Amino acid sequence: MKKIATGNKAVAEAVKQVRPDVIAAYPITPQTEIVEQIAEFVSGGELKSRYIPVESEHSAMAACIGASITGARTFTATSSHGLLYMHEMTNWAAGARLPVVMANVNRSLGPGWNIWAEHTDALQERDTGWLQVYVSTVQEAYDATLMAFRIAEHNDVLLPVMINLDGFLLSHIMQPLDTIDPGDFIPPMSLPHAIDTKNPAGYGGLTGPDQQFRVRWDIERSMRDAVKVIEKTQEEFAKRFGRKYGFTEDYLCGDAEVIIVAMGTLGKEAEVAVDMLRQEGVKAGSMRLRWLRPFPKLNLKGKQVVVIDRDYSFGRGGILATEITAQTKEQVASIIAGIGGQEVTYEDIADFVRHRCMGTEFWFGVDKYV
Repeated sequence: MKKIATGNKAVAEAVKQVRPDVIAAYPITPQTEIVEQIAEFVSGGELKSRYIPVESEHSAMAACIGASITGARTFTATSSHGLLYMHEMTNWAAGARLPVVMANVNRSLGPGWNIWAEHTDALQERDTGWLQVYVSTVQEAYDATLMAFRIAEHNDVLLPVMINLDGFLLSHIMQPLDTIDPGDFIPPMSLPHAIDTKNPAGYGGLTGPDQQFRVRWDIERSMRDAVKVIEKTQEEFAKRFGRKYGFTEDYLCGDAEVIIVAMGTLGKEAEVAVDMLRQEGVKAGSMRLRWLRPFPKLNLKGKQVVVIDRDYSFGRGGILATEITAQTKEQVASIIAGIGGQEVTYEDIADFVRHRCMGTEFWFGVDKYV
């Protein structure tokens, strides 16, 4: 069914299609519209799920953990400080191997108090064991949410998945949306280590030095196995529903001499910048990174790379640029732009390429072009 929807409502529509058993909800700007729309689906009888309005984000994740360990399919959503408040429980969800699915509407962290887009909130969760995907359109937000349940619940993965969409720039923007009936694309959930109340047992939560490293390795093993599961899921989604996705979305990269790498809406904006640069005779391409965890192998050999980070790790640099320089021998121009919703246009992105200085860091709005 074709309609017009915001990114937030697209996520809610996908959740309605998947029909989770339990949804735990706590509002926070700019995510609130997701859980409000789901609440309307539940109250109107369109979605028969247990909807739990909790008192905090920490409790929202705790409720999802408690439900998931019984074998229930679960969903929640949050943003920014709400995600940080969940941090203790996000580690638990991954460590307990629970396929919780969560939408995170990317927003800056205070102080100062800022409600606009930035990726630092989700990137502070990158080492918890959650799979992370970053989307750039309303349609992609819907499709990624559908696929997230199938990926998370696959027995070779059994790790939680976070769908990230830029606050306001995508969460509240109206775009075309084509909804589908996923049918058996998302099979029933079957958690192999679910608690069975008909067969009560004792559980010990303490893991000694002789076992803890094995627990952590098992998460890493599943993160590696997730690569093939993601690839197969995206391939089957394309075959069934006609929309194709990869670990990256590449635009005119084949003959490109310089490639722009970014995530979210900046990655989509970069495609327009590429068109402009091509008209000027600059062989530019765009590689929008979709999956941050597991981090994909990027084909950047022989290219100049301009990385745009809507985030920063103080004392180290742009987080995406740091990830890429750890993988490639090519020199990277690191651009810090879009922090806290700072406006970045395709013309600005084209300027980043025109004035690129390889091997350096440039703060848009602070530094001056050389």
